[in-house]
Amino acid sequence: MKLHTLATFISLGLGVSATGIHDAISPHAKRATSILFNPPGFPPLPSPGEAQTKSAAAGLNLNDIQGDILIGMRKPVELFFFFGISNTAAFKSKLKREILPLVTSTLQILNNDTAAASTLVNIAFSHTGLVALNVTGDANNLNDPPFAAGQVNDVKNLSDPGTTNWVPQFVGTNIHGVILFGSDTEDSINSTLASLQSKLGNSISEIYSLRGAMRPPPNMGHEHFGFLDGISNPTINGFQGPKPGQAVVPAGEIIVGQHGDNVTRPAWAKDGSFLVFRQLKQLVPEFNKFLADNPIVEPGLTQEQGSDLLGARMVGRWKSGAPVVLSPMFDDPALGADDNRNNNFTFAEPGQSQSNLTDQSKCPLSAHIRKTRPRADLGLPENSTSFHHIVRAGIPYGPEVTPDETSSNTTEIERGLAFVAYQSNIMNGFQFLQEFWANNQKFIQRGVGFDPIIGAAGGAERPVNGLDPTGPVRNFTLSTDFVVSRGGEYFFAPSLSAIAHTLSV
Repeated sequence: MKLHTLATFISLGLGVSATGIHDAISPHAKRATSILFNPPGFPPLPSPGEAQTKSAAAGLNLNDIQGDILIGMRKPVELFFFFGISNTAAFKSKLKREILPLVTSTLQILNNDTAAASTLVNIAFSHTGLVALNVTGDANNLNDPPFAAGQVNDVKNLSDPGTTNWVPQFVGTNIHGVILFGSDTEDSINSTLASLQSKLGNSISEIYSLRGAMRPPPNMGHEHFGFLDGISNPTINGFQGPKPGQAVVPAGEIIVGQHGDNVTRPAWAKDGSFLVFRQLKQLVPEFNKFLADNPIVEPGLTQEQGSDLLGARMVGRWKSGAPVVLSPMFDDPALGADDNRNNNFTFAEPGQSQSNLTDQSKCPLSAHIRKTRPRADLGLPENSTSFHHIVRAGIPYGPEVTPDETSSNTTEIERGLAFVAYQSNIMNGFQFLQEFWANNQKFIQRGVGFDPIIGAAGGAERPVNGLDPTGPVRNFTLSTDFVVSRGGEYFFAPSLSAIAHTLSV
């Protein structure tokens, strides 16, 4: 199908409103099936009808919000294309004529239609990218200090061991933006990328790219350590109804300018979201060796089961997604696959509004999912904005572990997680979760230790407590970071109307 350019829209008198941009492409290319996947255990996305009804009542324009922000970790294949703007005037023109018609809105994703028919396309800009687009002065003040400084200047707060392990292209502020391509086939992404690169010409330069893909069956939806990933994502008020135990957060915690976002922003930033990108290398053979060497010893458990239990307690879930607080000793795949049960817990006993912070028999206070979403541990309402929610939309990258790596217990080929998180405030979202919860040995109380999965101490050893339910005083000291930061950048994903009326003019 030949796509109309924005110039054609204007000549037809259709304008460039958020709705008109895509409504003018008539008919949309529509697929019989969704590009996205929905593995067992994931809360399902809303139907288009449900989403439109709820969003209309809440004042959300799903035609204006880029689709990746709200859908979470559901793309089978993805490419992150990081670029620099070489010619501002040429890029602005092509941003409006060539990129904008491809940008996929939330409603398009739910309707299974995209401008390119086969590939979801979103775009976001760094602070230096907005400056390169001549968005300066008050219009450029998005009131988010980490975004303005760039991730390379946030190394200390995140406790990365400097930038020694970073991908060189992330060291600095030369990346102006990132285009996200998502599909169910690599060929679709390659075709869309090649076509767009041809049209953009020398208006941009490719600085770096990273390809991700869901792991092959039966591990689709699982990250490289083997755990089902992304099932704790919150739902946004005005987007869909929650599953039992799923956090419901004000739209303004994720979407700029909506209820719950109390920071002053320029008007054009409404319906955008801050995108945090981190390339996180995972040392899978080393992680598995640590589990094998330190099994939890308890009657009725084999050594392998004891190792599996240690890993589950480090994460707070079994590999199936079953929470250890509901299944403390053994994995329960049926529980992990049940989206009505796998989030229906608070770490407190039934009928209690706050957790017993001295009892770690069912789940350690240091467990990854407990550190990053403490639920009843803080004694606050579950959906309080002080819970610092984010929507994660990342994807694994790199190949499966090879037999040689397994036998040597050593990572030889890089693999990991292309971490993506959306929020309306980086300092209150991702940065807070990493610095004040995951990396804080005293959260929730003294002696808890680091998050054993993503907690970081600048490369130093990390004490972690509470992992062994049979020995409350047995403490671990992790000398290896099983997740290694390879760097990243902070971006802003604008609304479609902001692209049309501010960033491309």
